[in-house]
Amino acid sequence: MRQVARACGDILRHHFRRRDLCVTTKQNDYDIVTTADKESERQALALIRERHPDHGVLTEESGADLLSSPWQWVIDPLDGTTNFSTGFPYFNVSVGLKHRGETVMGTVLAPVLGECFEAVRGQGAVLNGNPIAPSAVTALSQAVVTTGFPYDKATTADNNLPQASRVTTRVRALRCLGSAALDISYVAAGFLDGYWEISLHEWDVCAAELIAQEAGAVTRRYRGDRGVSLLAAAPGIASPLLALLTCGSHVLSPQEKKR
Repeated sequence: MRQVARACGDILRHHFRRRDLCVTTKQNDYDIVTTADKESERQALALIRERHPDHGVLTEESGADLLSSPWQWVIDPLDGTTNFSTGFPYFNVSVGLKHRGETVMGTVLAPVLGECFEAVRGQGAVLNGNPIAPSAVTALSQAVVTTGFPYDKATTADNNLPQASRVTTRVRALRCLGSAALDISYVAAGFLDGYWEISLHEWDVCAAELIAQEAGAVTRRYRGDRGVSLLAAAPGIASPLLALLTCGSHVLSPQEKKR
């Protein structure tokens, strides 16, 4: 797993801040992919298929293969593509490994920052080999939290803005950093106190969710109707933060009801 993450990280470093980086859109102008995403994914697939040809793979750009194996690799070859495309170094490679549907290993590598978060189920979590733990904060007023917004934020009222507004007035600071796996890993290490987001995918959170759990943070998949909707937080603020996220139900606008 570390070999896959480092090989992909080398590719991302090679392309980072290059003027010839090719950027194209997918669903809309907010959802982009670069040359680096695709090259990183090809490298990950090649290494896994060389060592474990009978394992299944789920990746952001290629989707899931059709192998019926109890083992499945879940890979985001570049999490934080928008940051990467603008030259902001907050991005990562995320590599998770599931066995019969349960994540058993995870690596989140931020290649430019030089930070490698790793976890094995039942064995704790580390950053560059050193054990990590979430913060000891117990009051929302002392917490620094982060979130993100879905790609369809301009076309639906169910876009996390009401929740962000509620949380902002209760916490010390709210950040929007642009990389789900790294945000969750930072909660695991105590660099951030909490994180939540809706409409994610399994490749966004697979590795980092295990890292947070093994470090001792609280994680909750708190909605079932907007993809993967995940909370990760220090134990002392997890309950009040979750309450702010779930205290109201989403009401569809007339335009949304027609869709």
